[in-house]
Amino acid sequence: MTPHRNGSTGVSEFLLNCFVRSPSWQLWLSLPLSILFLVAMGANGVLLITIWLEASLHQPMYYLLSLLSLLDIVLCLTVIPKVLTIFWFDLKSISFDACFLQMYIINCFYAMESCTFMVMAYDRYVAICHPLRYPSIITERFVAKAAAFILARNGIVTVTLPILSSRLNYCGRNVIENCICANLSVSKLSCDDVTINRILQFAGGWTLLGSDLILIFLSYGLILRAVLRLKAEGAMAKALSTCGSHFILILFFSTVLLVFVLTHMMKKKVSPDVPVLLNVLHNVIPAALNPIVYGVRTQEIKQGIQRLLKKGW
Repeated sequence: MTPHRNGSTGVSEFLLNCFVRSPSWQLWLSLPLSILFLVAMGANGVLLITIWLEASLHQPMYYLLSLLSLLDIVLCLTVIPKVLTIFWFDLKSISFDACFLQMYIINCFYAMESCTFMVMAYDRYVAICHPLRYPSIITERFVAKAAAFILARNGIVTVTLPILSSRLNYCGRNVIENCICANLSVSKLSCDDVTINRILQFAGGWTLLGSDLILIFLSYGLILRAVLRLKAEGAMAKALSTCGSHFILILFFSTVLLVFVLTHMMKKKVSPDVPVLLNVLHNVIPAALNPIVYGVRTQEIKQGIQRLLKKGW
């Protein structure tokens, strides 16, 4: 035990013990996780380069997509390399400060990603419900303000939890039964009362993610109502195709979160290692799928990538 900076007896590092009851999972998960990580890095990198180099993609919708890719890259780099070093080399230790920094980045960037989806839903709402006003509403200035709001709201609101958790007294207990420094997994090691931490986790999660999801589905409800009123031939299909990619990603993002919440609620019926597995996969699968779904379904991005490949050859 080493003295913690607040004067209480604490720990200088934590040990991440991923799958306590199913250690064999590490063996079969390491290869697919590595592939997903490389796909996520490569696909998001290609998407960012394409949007940056192709002048035709210098539009608000693609700037928002670039922001989503950057968030995915940061989340992946924060979590997956450390998980892979545990799987491959059994390097389970993580310093005290690095653990709470990881906790902050995960909480903050999850919330930023959710908020970005909400802004993108508003973008699609304006594009379909108010197409004539779209160029005057969704401008580069709007995107800059939206990005500032996303950074400020989530960066400030999510900082409280890791600070409170870092000030707890851990009494020398430092083995985290998780692959990442999740708040509940870390705080339960403390010998202090962690009720406030649990309340903040619950309230903050539902306030940020819950409000974003409500606004997202409200936007799509209004979009659906407007689409059903279209009478021109092919107009409905064209309108739905403009927001199909985004809606697919929203459904996947919210479904994974819902499954994760449900497994936590049914702890006694599922293995404790299942939420840990979902925690890891949620950091890499959406990041790998987001650019692929947009690249396949968005003609402008597909053409931009093809032009860049031809220039490269």
